[in-house]
Amino acid sequence: MESNNMTQYKDLTPAPRLDNKTLNRMAWRSMQLQACFNYERMQSAGWLWAILPGLQKIHTNKDDLATSMTHNMDFLNTHPFIVTFVMGIVLSMEQQKMDIQTIRSVRISTAAPLGGIGDALFWMSLVPIVAGMTAQMAIDGSIVGPILYFVFIFGVEMALRYGLLYWSYNMGTKAITAMTKYAKEFTHAASVLGVFIVGALIANYGGGTKLGISVPNGETAAEVEKLVVDGKEVVTETVTEMQPVFINIQDYFDKVLPCLIPLLLTLLCFFLIKKKGWTPVKCIGLMLVIGIVGAVFGIWAGGYQPLVPVPWTVL
Repeated sequence: MESNNMTQYKDLTPAPRLDNKTLNRMAWRSMQLQACFNYERMQSAGWLWAILPGLQKIHTNKDDLATSMTHNMDFLNTHPFIVTFVMGIVLSMEQQKMDIQTIRSVRISTAAPLGGIGDALFWMSLVPIVAGMTAQMAIDGSIVGPILYFVFIFGVEMALRYGLLYWSYNMGTKAITAMTKYAKEFTHAASVLGVFIVGALIANYGGGTKLGISVPNGETAAEVEKLVVDGKEVVTETVTEMQPVFINIQDYFDKVLPCLIPLLLTLLCFFLIKKKGWTPVKCIGLMLVIGIVGAVFGIWAGGYQPLVPVPWTVL
């Protein structure tokens, strides 16, 4: 196709500024960025669908519009929450009818780093934090939890979609410098925060995973109070009795590090995914097997009767 080989548009007259209605429409359509996700061009179809209203306003020449639509179907992969930042820059360049190869290069070089930044900010930081707080509300039986989660995440997402689109469109290519000036430091800080939150979630939701092994360790004399009948009165007497002593293995683990068992299980999953190439589904299956086998042999706490006779008491 001719549009694939063109390096500049036929009509080089800069287009007028896009109206707010068109910008708002594109911000809303950007929510469908991954609707036609595929492994050949990733988010390109959703990207073109979102930016198309602006391109139609900018390119009144049909050949130029076809050319623009063609190169906007190039491979694209970025974070869906902040894709409008890239969209605003590209729109400002399209409006000025800049060189097509320059627009392509800016779009690809801007979109790719934002994918990593967005992952660190949202999937590894904001979403786990909000989910951790609201999930506890849901566990406690409050319907406010899931509603609050949706309202907060959706609110942040839409604020970013609209705000970044207007900001980057007004600034043009200058927005790239402003956004990436401290990108490395910002991404590192967000990643550290994400790891911190994961550790907090391990202690909060994994703290119930404990060893239930209580081993007999002889007997000891202990003073106990008993009710005895003295004539017509019931009185309390202190007597000395021999009572069994048990060693709770979990107590020793807690002295080393509280929540050690869930931490070790989390690190095991991390090792299997990072080093052995396991999928999260396989790790979930492994945790299920560990839980069932441990319950059969009375390893995990819960006060149940294990299927296999064991020489210890299950707490």
